[in-house]
Amino acid sequence: MSPLKTAPAALKADDERLRAQYIEEVLGLLYPGSGGPPVEYLVIPNARRPRLLVPADDRRLAAAAVRRYAEPQSRLARLKRDAVVTALRTGLSGLLLRDRLRLCPAADTIDAYLRGALGADLRLSVHIGPARANRKPVLQLLAPDGHTVAFAKLGTSTLTRTLVRAEGNALNAVGTAHFTALRVPEVLHAGRWGEHEVLVQSALPVWRPRAPLTAPRLTAAMREVAACCGTSHGTLDGSGYWTRLRARLGAIAGHAEGAVLRAAAERLARTAGRTDLTYGSWHGDWSPWNMASLADTLLVWDWERFTPGVPVGFDALHHALQLGIARAPSAGDAVNELVGEAPGLLRPFGVTHRQAVEVTTLLYLVDLATRYVTDRQAEAGARLGVLGSWLLPVLVARVEAL
Repeated sequence: MSPLKTAPAALKADDERLRAQYIEEVLGLLYPGSGGPPVEYLVIPNARRPRLLVPADDRRLAAAAVRRYAEPQSRLARLKRDAVVTALRTGLSGLLLRDRLRLCPAADTIDAYLRGALGADLRLSVHIGPARANRKPVLQLLAPDGHTVAFAKLGTSTLTRTLVRAEGNALNAVGTAHFTALRVPEVLHAGRWGEHEVLVQSALPVWRPRAPLTAPRLTAAMREVAACCGTSHGTLDGSGYWTRLRARLGAIAGHAEGAVLRAAAERLARTAGRTDLTYGSWHGDWSPWNMASLADTLLVWDWERFTPGVPVGFDALHHALQLGIARAPSAGDAVNELVGEAPGLLRPFGVTHRQAVEVTTLLYLVDLATRYVTDRQAEAGARLGVLGSWLLPVLVARVEAL
């Protein structure tokens, strides 16, 4: 069983502890030094379970930050969100939201940098995400009237600096693709603040009314992304994709899970290297929480993993796996279910031959696992970071069965 399913209470406690620790780390980065005017944030919902930091001195701004923070996925979550917004607007937040953080930083703050970069008066709210290697400060930029102007990401480590730069490059690339089935953010600013990489993106209208997401609409959007930088055809063992993947696998061969993964991938290439595949681009993390379905388009964000030259259909497989992990008895079961669903998922992308379906699916799992090991997700506390508990056993068994 996956640890995600076997010990939810313990994992939730660990996540809350790591989120609370992360607040101090983030605020130390955003507001270095001391001696300046005070900056005060409310912690939403509280310091034990932090999700969002909002300005404590302006009720309207705070309410707007919570209202536009994210679109709740359930009726109960929406009710909780709306209760917090009402408390902030009416002044009852003093009773419900008692945890505050107060700093007196020096003049060189992220607020000052962003105001100068965008030439606008801005206030910030700060998103506190779950523990993972690629976690980074995500800032909601608010105009004085509460309107969400943009979102900013900061790369503060070797990995996250690379990812922030990659997302900026990806958005510039896909921004010229003239998509019709989806909409992506625009780059408003890219630069450096001290040692940190900064990317400011336009705010997609996630607050607009949602529309049901149908499989044809999702597939159409994914096919546009797959084709946006062109496509090519060829065998696996003669492809640039395999050359790049093999190099990535070589870089993690010293890691215990990396060695198992590399051996499985090499066996896959020996067995099915002459399989003909089509190569195109993929978003890299197309999951339900990185998109919103509106009546006239799909909003898709978080493009830091965008990559051209991969087997087409990776996005469909990834989206299905994320849904499966949420509903299956264990994450390992979700991987097995994905393999069974793969023919139907890949058919709209023109991947119909049985061996091409199998090879594409196994390559996706190898690619995803390589990312996890390279990023050291297990060491960062990511709840699915230990691949041996869910992904590797299924992958190895499926490769051996080819």
